[in-house]
Amino acid sequence: MDRVLDEPLTKTLGPATAKVMAENLDLRTVGDLLHHYPRRYEERGQLTRLAELPLDEHVTVVAQVADARVLTFNGGRGRRLEVTITDGSGRLQLVFFGRGVHRPHKDLLPGTRAMFAGKVSMFNRKLQLAHPTYERLDADSGEGAVSAFAGKLIPIYPACKGLESWKIAKAVDAVLPHATEAVDPLPAALREGRGFVPLPQALLKIHRPQTKADVEDARQRLKWDEAFVLQVALARRRYADAQLPAVARRPVPDGLLDAFDARLPFTLTEGQRKVSAEIFGDLATEHPMHRLLQGEVGSGKTMVALRAMLTVVDAGGQAALLAPTEVLAQQHHRSVVEMMGDLAEGGMLGGAERATKVVLLTGSMGAAARRQALLDLVTGEAGIVIGTHALIEDKVQFHDLGLVVVDEQHRFGVEQRDALRGKGKQPPHLLVMTATPIPRTVAMTVFGDLETSVLDQLPAGRSPIASHVVPAADKPHFLARAWERVREEVEGGHQAYVVCPRIGDDLDQAAQPTGARRTSPEDEAEKRPPLAVLDVAGQLTAGPLKGLRVEVLHGRMAPDDKDDVMRRFAAGEVDVLVATTVIEVGVNVPNATAMVIMDADRFGVSQLHQLRGRVGRGSAPGLCLLVTEMPEASPARGRLGAVAATLDGFELSRIDLEQRREGDVLGQAQSGVRSSLRVLAVIEDEEIIAAARDEAVSVVSADPDLEGLPELRTALDALLDKDREQYLDKG
Repeated sequence: MDRVLDEPLTKTLGPATAKVMAENLDLRTVGDLLHHYPRRYEERGQLTRLAELPLDEHVTVVAQVADARVLTFNGGRGRRLEVTITDGSGRLQLVFFGRGVHRPHKDLLPGTRAMFAGKVSMFNRKLQLAHPTYERLDADSGEGAVSAFAGKLIPIYPACKGLESWKIAKAVDAVLPHATEAVDPLPAALREGRGFVPLPQALLKIHRPQTKADVEDARQRLKWDEAFVLQVALARRRYADAQLPAVARRPVPDGLLDAFDARLPFTLTEGQRKVSAEIFGDLATEHPMHRLLQGEVGSGKTMVALRAMLTVVDAGGQAALLAPTEVLAQQHHRSVVEMMGDLAEGGMLGGAERATKVVLLTGSMGAAARRQALLDLVTGEAGIVIGTHALIEDKVQFHDLGLVVVDEQHRFGVEQRDALRGKGKQPPHLLVMTATPIPRTVAMTVFGDLETSVLDQLPAGRSPIASHVVPAADKPHFLARAWERVREEVEGGHQAYVVCPRIGDDLDQAAQPTGARRTSPEDEAEKRPPLAVLDVAGQLTAGPLKGLRVEVLHGRMAPDDKDDVMRRFAAGEVDVLVATTVIEVGVNVPNATAMVIMDADRFGVSQLHQLRGRVGRGSAPGLCLLVTEMPEASPARGRLGAVAATLDGFELSRIDLEQRREGDVLGQAQSGVRSSLRVLAVIEDEEIIAAARDEAVSVVSADPDLEGLPELRTALDALLDKDREQYLDKG
């Protein structure tokens, strides 16, 4: 079977190349390399658009030398070769120094065509490649050879330092004969039914296509492999989870939940009621619930989760809420205790008769408080525990853990979810909450093992947020006006946030390029280190916000100091909080109505949306100002315009995904595990993913162990590399 494809590359390629491949591209076997597909294809007759080169990326371009000249400097002691290459769309400067100028000076005569690879940098307002490697494309033989050569598709591979695209292509040539031994994972009926080319042929066509149609055939086929194998893995996970036992936790009349509901000062939204019903339905079954609760910032997820926790406590179990940071755990603890009132004072004088204890457990707690919390958990005195991953430590024992609620999944590794699940006598029910709106297909791919509930209404009493882009470079008076608006909000009795990308002590000071050179405004804005909390706070207190109570909050402060600042801000003793994205998740101060985000172009679309959700949480309307120095026509400004134009998180998450590379989405969501998606694009291939999911469900329900499909089992083992397989096993 697949033995040849499991052979280490060291046997085929030689140790040096194999080492670079393993370290930089994570390619270790013949099979890995066969699945390292070209990113795109160049036609020798057509050139990459030099006009669209990305800064700071390793690129491969095909272009023609326009001119080359050797310059001397240092009084003739130093030599520099400057070569200008062109492709019709733009020009690019190459530069070689010192002894390295002789060979390229001979090779790169005007008119020579070559492939060049290197990292794009900026010098004197011009893009350049310093010391690029190159491979000439001139055919010395007759006309016929030249035209054959010009029409060919050149595969351009994702490359890295020390391994250019053409070196990878040569390595692929060495292993390509083994493609015939690739095992086809698709069941024959499925493959024939959809008219796909066999896998060995698809591999040949993707690496060495004769025509564009070849590329298309191969991609369609390989996309299906990926989508189908991944969906089979997820379907098997769901199937296995459905076989696990769990204690059913059914609501008890006149218990904590009823007492809690009776005191609510408002009615639940239709959405909250519907989602609660789905959750209660899951909790009442003898299999563990696995549910993802998606809801915009402020849609009332915590309320839904708390009601689920109370139900479990009523049914004799305990519930744990896991938050990604201490600040958040403390905040959740405060808000849960506030919402529950004397129902959270179990065993204390003045506690209600149905009450339970709500304890907090974080890493920085004092020893005595921690001992008491652990004791309350083991005796079952505490029905609800809220904490950070300190909850997962070996020392923590539960009396009867029935439900785990995880806040903000993407900050939380699967290993952690798993360790907590192991704390129950039987697997506890699991509810994962996220405020990041995830398009349906990403949810199907990343959280394919979870059923999804969506809260899409905002609770009554929430106010709209107006968002505006403030172009500080083009229109400085707009920025002055922004600070006036902050003053007006404070004078009206409200509070404001100012968010900066950096903290600003020496630890994160970017090394500044020395030597003053004139650069374009876009470049200036890019090159300048991002604005920092400490600097901005200083400038504001001395300048436009003089006389207001301004405080800072960032991740390197001691936990007690952070809590102190947050507490005073929440109590209204601070007018303006200058912070890093520490406040992105979970900070709830209804009186804060304005937010100014400095260097907003340095944040992702979803992150801006999350940050903005911190204002407008009370009855007064919110205001969010996105400050940027990017020029009007830049893509960064376009992104900010999109954020200002809509409050719909799902719409923004689509924009965000289209802008970022797919791998980021999966990569982040999978706790840093390398994404195994190579040709599948989560947004574009929505239909493929949905169809593959349906096929996978029917295959798995007919044959859960895939006994009749040995090739598919082999492919599962191969595609889900070890980390990823564990990731799927644990979930």
